[in-house]
Amino acid sequence: MDHHQYRHALAAHLQAVELAFPDAEFDSRQARVRAVMAEAGLDALLVTDPADIYYLTGYNTFEVSVHTCLVCSADRLVLQVPSIETGPAVVTARVDELLGYRWEGIEEVLEPLAETLSGFSSIGLDSFSPTLRHGIIGPLQQRLGVERFRADGGALLDRIRIVKSEAELACLRESARITSRGLAAAIEVIAPGMTDNDVAAEGARALLAAGSEFMSMQPIVTTGRRISVIHLNHQRHRIERDEPVFLEFGAAFRRYTAPMMRTAVAGRASGEMHAMRDVCRSLFETLSGAMRPGNTFDDAARAAESVLAPHADRVFFSGVFGYAVGAQFPPSWVEGSGYIARGQQREFEADMVFHLPLCLRLPGEWGIGISDTVQVTPAGGVPITDNDWQLKERSGS
Repeated sequence: MDHHQYRHALAAHLQAVELAFPDAEFDSRQARVRAVMAEAGLDALLVTDPADIYYLTGYNTFEVSVHTCLVCSADRLVLQVPSIETGPAVVTARVDELLGYRWEGIEEVLEPLAETLSGFSSIGLDSFSPTLRHGIIGPLQQRLGVERFRADGGALLDRIRIVKSEAELACLRESARITSRGLAAAIEVIAPGMTDNDVAAEGARALLAAGSEFMSMQPIVTTGRRISVIHLNHQRHRIERDEPVFLEFGAAFRRYTAPMMRTAVAGRASGEMHAMRDVCRSLFETLSGAMRPGNTFDDAARAAESVLAPHADRVFFSGVFGYAVGAQFPPSWVEGSGYIARGQQREFEADMVFHLPLCLRLPGEWGIGISDTVQVTPAGGVPITDNDWQLKERSGS
């Protein structure tokens, strides 16, 4: 049978059986998005980011490198997927129409998509999305007219997605539980002489055993001088005695990730390591206190910068004190809908959720990273994850 026949055969038995949330949750999400579309004067959204498509429909697959898109209008959701994604589209998504194309026949995308969009005069795009393919949007604009397309669709979705529903918060709490299990298991095996891969392997095993789905980012483990280089990962490096070992994990539960960083020491932590941990803790407390509705992301960043200022000449910090998290797919768990950083003027709202990635790096020496994922409440930021904020010392046997 071809992929059209396959779709109908599957639908007869498994239509939407793996939908991640009840219909009411999706109804609420779609209603909010459609309301802001109407306010913005948009007839339709052309959505290409896998997490945005998941948010609106439940569509869930590990194959996110192929062209997939969703057309969201006032009364319809039309999902376009390649033939190899027919199964996930039938089983996990709730849409009004499914457009299939042969995996090997990308040229088949344009005609049905242009026909679907032809009735709309104002179509929102996420112009910064890496999944908006020039080979598709360019010909679409030639066929339908550039004037129909607007670049503000991504910002519109970000405004909605950054505030989490209770169903989303429940998923983030479950991710936090699993993340904690993985980090605890990894730290327990740290000892001088083993490799960073050994630690990552134990952490990954524990994450999967505790219920994590495929993760948006693999467990991150670095040691010693390699911690001082941002965004390296395990690479068969031997852990030396008294070296710090940096870990950053994020389990996925229904695609939602609550990341956490911890740092342990393969032996005894130095006084300077403890002092750097104290700076991380002061940053966290300052940020949590500033994460109140009515304050801006810039307000919180400036407050944190005042804590970091005495150390700024010696340590490297990324400049982003927090980023929104929610449902994501590889290659990142960063939602992209909001950043706690200088110049970001959006105000905090209750039930926004941020990971606060507080890692301070001494170039060429080592680094200390400790973090929590935090929910915004009227009283400030409240951790969802359960970091103990200690540098656990592991001497081994």
